[in-house]
Amino acid sequence: MRIIQATPYFHPHVGGVESHVFMLSKELMKRGHEVSILTTRFDKSIKEKDEYKGIQIKRVPQWMNLFTTPISPKMYDAVIEAKADIIHCHAPPPLTAYYCAKAKKNLTIPMVMTYHCDLELPFLGGGALTGIYRRTLGAYTLNRMDEIIVHTETYAATSRVLWNHHPIVIPTGVDLEMFHPDVDGSKIRKKICPEGQRLVMFVGRLMFHKGIEYFINASKYIENTKFLIVGDGPYWKNLEVCRLNNPKGYNVIFAGNVPDDELPNYYAACDVFVLPSVSRLEGFGLVMVEAMATGKPVVASNMPGMREVMSDGKEGLLAEPLNALDFAHKITILLDDRDLNKRLGKNARRTAETRFSWTIIGTQVENLYKEMIRDKKKGT
Repeated sequence: MRIIQATPYFHPHVGGVESHVFMLSKELMKRGHEVSILTTRFDKSIKEKDEYKGIQIKRVPQWMNLFTTPISPKMYDAVIEAKADIIHCHAPPPLTAYYCAKAKKNLTIPMVMTYHCDLELPFLGGGALTGIYRRTLGAYTLNRMDEIIVHTETYAATSRVLWNHHPIVIPTGVDLEMFHPDVDGSKIRKKICPEGQRLVMFVGRLMFHKGIEYFINASKYIENTKFLIVGDGPYWKNLEVCRLNNPKGYNVIFAGNVPDDELPNYYAACDVFVLPSVSRLEGFGLVMVEAMATGKPVVASNMPGMREVMSDGKEGLLAEPLNALDFAHKITILLDDRDLNKRLGKNARRTAETRFSWTIIGTQVENLYKEMIRDKKKGT
């Protein structure tokens, strides 16, 4: 099959959607399919046509960027001109999928969209704006799709956007060879904890919805432990203020972005992985699965989507969102009880192998594509 993945952002932009699109494309190419990326040229310094690890990329100009959403009307023309058997678009940010949906009336090929999470705008009036979008362009986009994919049943069931649709549940996956319990994290461990302290870690874009301030504030309640933050983003200054106002802020370390090939070593170095997200912008939590694949127990916010990726007491512990003290309590349990830590870590690896392998997920997506193409040819 000739497959186009249409996504708002792609490499060198970093994020969960970008990681998902890359790994899915890589898996489909391994199966002999021709995959290319259609995305936005969010930075004029990057090329219009490019290649990343064997994947062909075409970037269309960005007219402007509003609330981290690239507005690129030329995406419509690029979709019309695309030579493909199927187009798979991804949202949010939302407008790339809208341009795909708008172009669909001039196409004879099927189109599927992965709905990664709900929209949220963190300012006064943001809820009203997202509501207007949901009832207009958002509704138009969803109604034009032949199929909609979501990553978890719980997220689909609790999303107002999806109530009148019947999405297919296919999770995102993890590279089980790259993220593995046998990865050596000793060098990172010695660097971060030279005096033998325990280590808890967060990985992700530094954004408001990640709840990282609750991770930082949890450090106030835990002794002899370093809190490592891996990643970068626009919320860094806010988090630095939070750290400076914390009496134990000296235990909080910002590592910034790390190279992809070094990331498994960071997971391997930690005792507990933490994802304290506070918003529905966290629809799945890919970093949780990466930590689980590395054999690490997870403490995560008890929210839709995330609580389907891991079960409380099996692969880790769920904590009350927006509650630094509860996060500290759950982290402490896993730090102090080494047998429990080890047992949940083993369960986490087993779950990653049985539910989040790209071999399994690639088969599900591939079969969906084939079924959609057959149905389109039959005129159903």
